Amino acid sequence: MKNIFNEIVHIMNNDYAGWKDKKGCDQPEKYLRKIEADEQLSKEAFKQIVEDYLLDFNDSHIHFLMKNTQDGKAKSLGFNIRRFEDRLYVTEVNGESRLQKGMSFVSVGGLKIPELKEKHHRLLNENHPEREKWIPILMQYAEGELDDGNEIKNFTFNSYDKKQYVPTYTVKEVGKDILLMTMTDFMNPDAISQMVEENKALLDSTDKWIIDVRVNNGGSDSSFHSLFPYLLPEEGLELADPEDKMLMNCTEASARRVIPELEEALAQTEDEHSRFVLNIFKREWDRNRGKGFVEFDFSELAGGDTFLKGLKHPSRIIVMTDVMCGSAGDSFVELVKKSNKVTVIGRATLGLNDYANLVSAKWDEGFELMYPSSRLSRIDRGEGMTGVGITPHIHIPWTPEHLTEDVDLKKAFEFLANPEKI
Repeated sequence: MKNIFNEIVHIMNNDYAGWKDKKGCDQPEKYLRKIEADEQLSKEAFKQIVEDYLLDFNDSHIHFLMKNTQDGKAKSLGFNIRRFEDRLYVTEVNGESRLQKGMSFVSVGGLKIPELKEKHHRLLNENHPEREKWIPILMQYAEGELDDGNEIKNFTFNSYDKKQYVPTYTVKEVGKDILLMTMTDFMNPDAISQMVEENKALLDSTDKWIIDVRVNNGGSDSSFHSLFPYLLPEEGLELADPEDKMLMNCTEASARRVIPELEEALAQTEDEHSRFVLNIFKREWDRNRGKGFVEFDFSELAGGDTFLKGLKHPSRIIVMTDVMCGSAGDSFVELVKKSNKVTVIGRATLGLNDYANLVSAKWDEGFELMYPSSRLSRIDRGEGMTGVGITPHIHIPWTPEHLTEDVDLKKAFEFLANPEKI
């Protein structure tokens, strides 16, 4: 574990795309002492130490995973929560049968929620309650005080097997000349292309769309390429920003890690455009390996033309967003926000893409470090998205009312019916 930690420190100070910006921000010696002090250090405890070390980089796009827990399955508390004022509200139940959506915790581990927030401010590290991630904090405690709607009682946290994630790519009619499209990630270009193809008649004939990416786990920007004609205005839109450059940190070590992953992705992908993009990435990594920060040559994409025209229909699109939308989800929202027929509503996205294009370092012991290899030049202009996300045109504050009614969807219908309200 000491050797693995030293390798992680080396990666974060050489291969990670933010190493120059964050030089000196980390304190590896402090965490190395913790590892050396515990001769019986468990894998779980080691994971916590590494995660604590990685917080120094203030980058939510960095992940440290442990694949083989005791029974080989990832664990969860069986529910999700969100803070509103001085309570943590249960927003989703996925295993914990004692809870229902809308119940709330008023204290955890003997601490009121404001006290808990202060104690764990480094881990929360957000500027708004809507953006805070509380589950990693609750997992450090055994119990809390629960308001079940009738009384406040003690509640002991349990551990459950994390349910396997099942992506959603759906299109359905939800009103006269209105459709709802839901995409919970952009990881499967073939599935999204299939969704577009299977629903082409409905997509072509429906003039008002609502697109739900409030939960979107990212993936590849190329996955939503088949939707471009519908999303862009008929008169066209310039997608490239000449001031915005993406530099890839092409170290030899990252090239060794990422090229096999690109080859594996190519073997599993049929979508023609996505294969084209993957091949360009593979070629550029091969060509630039060991050169450090370089700008990849993407001139072949769209034939070098970044001004693209869209279709007349749909004429109006509402995109619903939230902080659970990140990475390629950030990219999607940032792109559609430029289109004059799109209105983005909800909460700001997660905002992961200042440093992106993840590379994985893996160890036989079951650990995996996923770190960004690209850096956007907008950071130098003070226009980064870390901690901010892509903001919506219309912010709809999250409140407990969202637990009993889909407030965002209701607003989307209102805006489509009365454009002057926007």
